[in-house]
Amino acid sequence: MQNNKEFRNTVILSVTITCIAAIICAFLHLLCALIVLLAGTGALLCYVLYTKRRYREIEQLNNYLMRVCAGEYDLDVQDNTEGELSILKNNLYKIILLLRSQNAALQKEKTGLADSLADISHQLKTPLAALTVMTDLLKAETDAENREKFLRIIEAQTEKMNWLIVTLLKLSKLDAGTIELEEKAVSVASVAQKAAAPFLITADLRNITLDFSLLRDFTFTGDYNWSAEAIGNIVKNCLEHIEDGGKIVFSTEETNVYDMLCIADNGCGIPETELPHIFERFYHGEGAAENSVGIGLALSKTILAREHATIEAKSRVGEGTAFYIKFYKVIV
Repeated sequence: MQNNKEFRNTVILSVTITCIAAIICAFLHLLCALIVLLAGTGALLCYVLYTKRRYREIEQLNNYLMRVCAGEYDLDVQDNTEGELSILKNNLYKIILLLRSQNAALQKEKTGLADSLADISHQLKTPLAALTVMTDLLKAETDAENREKFLRIIEAQTEKMNWLIVTLLKLSKLDAGTIELEEKAVSVASVAQKAAAPFLITADLRNITLDFSLLRDFTFTGDYNWSAEAIGNIVKNCLEHIEDGGKIVFSTEETNVYDMLCIADNGCGIPETELPHIFERFYHGEGAAENSVGIGLALSKTILAREHATIEAKSRVGEGTAFYIKFYKVIV
């Protein structure tokens, strides 16, 4: 405060005015001059004390801001008293809370990104290692049957890597918000048929029935192609957990709040301890297929969330799993 030019000039001006007023009053009466001098001195003293307190509070706020800039967000500067500085303190406290929340979100994102990169690296490392080994064996192999076997393995690993990379790109674009999903009326029967189409040959070869007899059509607001992608990943998951000769049933239910699509299989089921984690990225349960990378259901959940829909699963070991997708009629 001693170096504040504005404050110093104000004090000098007040002292000057007080002295001039006292001198003028001295010509009239000495008592009058004394009263003016005492009053001016008292007023100046009150001003100095009041200003000193305000500058102390401002300095305290400045120190808080410096600590916030240094990354300290656990500060409590809220003030319930009246006045401009109290309002400033409360607004500063709100900013600190906002910054604290954003910092926590950024840290969580950073940790999530690091974990995702580690998972992606691990997922790509396995097929790459298999491709390297098979390629080396293929170079030295002269038997036509073994060469054909190695080529099939290379093809399968290449397809796995291609699917993983494409799916990860889709997830990344959805997370970054660079993909705009359409908001049109979509027929659930049509989108379910489109989602199941790529798996019809596999189902036929394995004698698996895709039953649409209980599916009653309804419309929801969403993106036709991305909805088919989400449902397709669920069908793929069902096929991975079902024995040959099994059955996948598509059914619907309508309530006043939502329309629901159910996709149920009679496969091996999912243990109760694993059920809460099946929509997490790169999660592998004990019954996961050998070629599963644990990302399909995570993509489905992300897409459906963008369409304001929810998905949950219920399962019994040895009896099968049912996926329930709820499309809400009113979005709050």
